[in-house]
Amino acid sequence: MRTKSVGKKKINVVTLGCSKNVYDSEVLMSQLKANGKEVVHEDRGDIVVINTCGFIDNAKEESINTILDYVDAKNRGEVEKVFVTGCLSERYKPDLIKEIPDVDQYFGTRDLPVLLKHLGADYKHELVGERLTTTPKHYAYLKISEGCDRPCSFCAIPLMRGGHISTPIEKLVLEAQKLAKKGTKELILIAQDLTYYGLDLYKKRALGDLLKELVKVEGVEWIRLHYAFPSGFPEDVLDIIREEPKICNYIDIPLQHINSDLLKSMKRGTTHEKTDALLGKFREKVPDMAIRTTLIVGYPGETEERFQELKEWVREQKFDRLGCFTYSHEENTTAYVLEDDIPQEVKEARVEEIMELQSQISWEKNQEKIGKVFRCIFDRKEGNYFIGRTEYDSPDVDNTVLVSAEDTYISIGEFADVKITSAEEFDLYGELV
Repeated sequence: MRTKSVGKKKINVVTLGCSKNVYDSEVLMSQLKANGKEVVHEDRGDIVVINTCGFIDNAKEESINTILDYVDAKNRGEVEKVFVTGCLSERYKPDLIKEIPDVDQYFGTRDLPVLLKHLGADYKHELVGERLTTTPKHYAYLKISEGCDRPCSFCAIPLMRGGHISTPIEKLVLEAQKLAKKGTKELILIAQDLTYYGLDLYKKRALGDLLKELVKVEGVEWIRLHYAFPSGFPEDVLDIIREEPKICNYIDIPLQHINSDLLKSMKRGTTHEKTDALLGKFREKVPDMAIRTTLIVGYPGETEERFQELKEWVREQKFDRLGCFTYSHEENTTAYVLEDDIPQEVKEARVEEIMELQSQISWEKNQEKIGKVFRCIFDRKEGNYFIGRTEYDSPDVDNTVLVSAEDTYISIGEFADVKITSAEEFDLYGELV
């Protein structure tokens, strides 16, 4: 057994789940560092803080397995303490305490000051907007609100994150300025729902007002929008995207399905016709826009006919980017009273069908890019290639642009113009111009 150190304890923050969790971990790490604590991200430490995800079955399984791994490490004397925070802990705290009692303490999604106390630190209000970023320094997530007021039947996020709370525009601008001074060139706006931003503070949808202020921040060159809800989308935002060169011609708008009966059961507040009309407005006002969406297959009542309607719609719409997930039957959601009537193997087969179709669409769209020149930002070097992205691509989830490193040098975090010479389903290859 390793002997316990009597000196300074190193705190290891482990992040699971989505970009909102990444942001929360960065805030935690900044607070710890300001308290004089030695903190690392997903490295070796004496004390471990696991920021969990509890969204769907796979995410919950990953979180539980990670907790168990670190509890085993604690029992072997390799770490001294294990703390668990985040969505899984918020949602299942009593069950976790009962099933995994060797964790030293469980915390919810809004327990940061209490968590800090257990780590021997004080919450410093003057640090609002400060983060110890874990992403490459040239891009960062900017979380503009917390929680969600939407009633979606399948979603447990309000159970874990609470109701919608917008962050004031002036605080977000200050945070963006601080990030820019540290070298951030791309801001990725995230929330459970960008569309709802500002309703609680300003009694109106204020995403457009926020964007008009963020584009003024010196040093920021790209602003990207993630997770906009379709119902009630503020159309003034489309004009701002078209007119402001700093705002990427890109939007992530999770549509989930297209069959009107399923959309009603999902409590999405829209229909097939309304969704098509909204997408039409996107393409009319910003013709060059890349649209990313996510879909759920296997929701209760998704007959083969309804699935074929979804598949045909994907074929018609030709989304630039698309992700697809199997429905997860989550307790305490309003859909939980419905019969989970689609077998898991059918759900998975439907995901494969959608993604195979999307792969073909992506290949066709990428072929059209051959011979064109795109401004790209370069994230990293892997093997013999520098890996970059166009404004139509978000990190980790979208296409990449590969430029040979054998006879070219590109500084990581810098922009460069690239002429596309060949293309695959999800990768573009090019050369500097």
